[in-house]
Amino acid sequence: MKQLYLFTFLIIGLLLFASPAHAQNSPPEAPAKEVPIEGLSIYPNPASGQKVYISSKEGKAKKVEIYNVLGKNVLSAQLSGTELNISSLEPGVYIMKIQEGKSSATRKLVVR
Repeated sequence: MKQLYLFTFLIIGLLLFASPAHAQNSPPEAPAKEVPIEGLSIYPNPASGQKVYISSKEGKAKKVEIYNVLGKNVLSAQLSGTELNISSLEPGVYIMKIQEGKSSATRKLVVR
């Protein structure tokens, strides 16, 4: 009787583990490419005043988002000119995401 249980256990184990497993294969997604903003200039950086100037070759309206080192959005603005008011930012290191039309850029901003 003991041999029958052992034999049954071996057969079931072989059937479960010997059959090939099938996983769904999907092609990996390509990372979104950042189309650079031509002639992008951010100054002064490091910033010690209350304003930062952001300019580009095309000079179109820009959407600017500033994040702290923890990834929290601390400032969002739409710029039609070049001047960005950063008086609400504490001294530290920030990440700026700038979008102009279909182009975008990510830069580091240091506030003193």
